[in-house]
Amino acid sequence: MIRIVLYQPDIPQNLGAFMRLCACLGLELHVIEPCGFPLDEKKIRRAAMDYYTHLSLHRHSSWEAFIATLPAEARLLLLTTRASTPYTNFCFRPDDYMLLGSESAGVPDNVHHAATARLIIPMQPGMRSLNVVNSAAMVAGEALRQLAVSSV
Repeated sequence: MIRIVLYQPDIPQNLGAFMRLCACLGLELHVIEPCGFPLDEKKIRRAAMDYYTHLSLHRHSSWEAFIATLPAEARLLLLTTRASTPYTNFCFRPDDYMLLGSESAGVPDNVHHAATARLIIPMQPGMRSLNVVNSAAMVAGEALRQLAVSSV
């Protein structure tokens, strides 16, 4: 199962959208804290709405705490505008972790360098970036398509 990892998200509405995306597609969601907003169980349940019972949510207190949970064979795939490999040219595996940075700052250099691979969504010249949830949905869709084809 592909996993989506959010590095210190700072827009609560996006977290709610990620929760629904992951519940609907059957993906695990990992949130690396601290978040840019208060995050408690009541707020998580409200953001996830009735999708909460279908959600596999894992919270990590820090980057180091998250890294300590990664299986040795797992690949950490960073979606970034600082990449050169288009996500459509990448071969996904079921044990991949798709990492997305905070909406306002992305990820720091140490996190960027820790990634196994860095993927980009090709865009029109002069465009800065897509919404982080839209980006995750596009790349997760391609990963799931590849994995469905490879399992046939």
